[in-house]
Amino acid sequence: MTVENSSPLILLIDDQAMAEELVRGMLFDQADITVHYLPYAEKALERARRLQPTVILVDLRMPRTDGLAVTQQLRAHPETAAIPVILLSSVDTPEIKAKAFSYGANDFLVKWPNRQELSARIRYHSNAYVASRQRDAAFTALRESEQALLLRTQELEQSRSALHHAQKMEAIGQLTGGVAHDINNVLQIINGNMDMLRFLVKGNDKALMRIRSAVDGINRGAKLCSQLLAFARRQPMRRVLIETHALLDTTIELLQRPLGERIKLEKDVADDLWTISTDANQLENVLLNLAINAQHAMPNGGCLRLKARNLSAHDPLLQQMHKDSATFFPDFSPGREYVLLEVADNGAGMPPEILERAFEPFFTTKTLGEGTGLGLSMAYGFARQNEGLIRLESQEGEGVRVQLLLPRALGDVVPAQKELKEPMQGGNETILVVEDEPDIRQMTAEQLRNLGYEVLEAENAGQALHLLEAGAQFNLLFCDVIMPGPVRSTDLATKAREYLPQVVVLFTSGYSEGVLTRQGEIDPAVHLLIKPYGIDVLSRRIRQLLHDPVMRAATP
Repeated sequence: MTVENSSPLILLIDDQAMAEELVRGMLFDQADITVHYLPYAEKALERARRLQPTVILVDLRMPRTDGLAVTQQLRAHPETAAIPVILLSSVDTPEIKAKAFSYGANDFLVKWPNRQELSARIRYHSNAYVASRQRDAAFTALRESEQALLLRTQELEQSRSALHHAQKMEAIGQLTGGVAHDINNVLQIINGNMDMLRFLVKGNDKALMRIRSAVDGINRGAKLCSQLLAFARRQPMRRVLIETHALLDTTIELLQRPLGERIKLEKDVADDLWTISTDANQLENVLLNLAINAQHAMPNGGCLRLKARNLSAHDPLLQQMHKDSATFFPDFSPGREYVLLEVADNGAGMPPEILERAFEPFFTTKTLGEGTGLGLSMAYGFARQNEGLIRLESQEGEGVRVQLLLPRALGDVVPAQKELKEPMQGGNETILVVEDEPDIRQMTAEQLRNLGYEVLEAENAGQALHLLEAGAQFNLLFCDVIMPGPVRSTDLATKAREYLPQVVVLFTSGYSEGVLTRQGEIDPAVHLLIKPYGIDVLSRRIRQLLHDPVMRAATP
């Protein structure tokens, strides 16, 4: 509505019905002016609030409630305070006019003005009132737009910052995955040579002690690489349906000793926890790392709380967590059902600048030798790889709370089969070793020959394919996953099964980069040995695959 086309809406308040006839008569040719008549001054405020007129005409002299009291009531209420009021009176004295204006009247007319004057004054006050409302509405809309723009700008800045952080985390993940692959290859060379030295120095206790110490270092390095791959979401996973409650019970038992007597462990685990589909060992490692982080945050003792409960698809916590973390966890969906695992401590807590970088690999506030800074990074990668979410909450002096959400999975839980650690043994079968790293290939071939196997060697999948096409016969293909050349390791495996239907394929890698995995999960039919491995592990896996029909069907 604009001032030009606004139609005056009049509320006439007068105890004399003749006043309505007179006003309507004077305005009979003003078709756009609407008049509502009210003979009762006591109902003036109620009628004005409901009608919202653009001008109110009110008689000064009325029984019980006069025009001054009506004006005062209108001015006191926020819904009618700005409506123009014209007082009508048969008395024309300066004192009466002054009193009327002091009560809040906008104008004063002596009964009865001529029709032109009445119409002009009504239109003047009506248009001024409508214009003031339009102005106020415009200012209100402008303020709301400014506030919305400010809020949107803040949201965009937060999204930009979150996206930048997510891109940085992704770039770091790509880098750490590649580094872990190279380190694992180096560790494999060292580990293989340690295995061979162990046979050469039999009976030399001092030398064997040194070798064991070196192997311990290799294992620590392998663990670091595993954590790097977990952060980068490149850690191969063996998903199985897990009874969450049973896994937590096992984890709590494992935590009792390392936490010590100074840390009180409290648990609040729902009895009806849903099942989840994930790698049980990796989840257990995540929970153990979170507990160890909490222990380090409470050097003088404290309380560690482990909670777990189900979250339905409509749980408000899911909506809030999705809003806070959608940029970092694009696969997380608030419409799914989740199991919430929470680890909280009452330690020193984290300031905002530390909390912002807590998931970055190798970032740590611990003193040298107390930690690698990979525990939270591994948990972050684990959550993303499992289409879940992890969130940190902390304030200085109030401890840290870590919330891990994993999707609910339906199905029947199959009891895990324990792997029997048989003594190392060899055989007389033929094995094709395909490895682009010469040191690893030659060392592995020598180890297998020492165990009695016939060994063929190829430095890449293309060369191995030529051996196949030339008629080479072998019982097991032991093949690295990532190798240079136009022929991929998986293509070689397919060709090998075409030429030799009974052949067994065992892959090995320190970093498979999705070649053998789909969304980080290994197909159950794929057999993979993670680098670095020892000759005892390799020999056992080969015997299981070659001679045990059950293991050939079920062992990954």
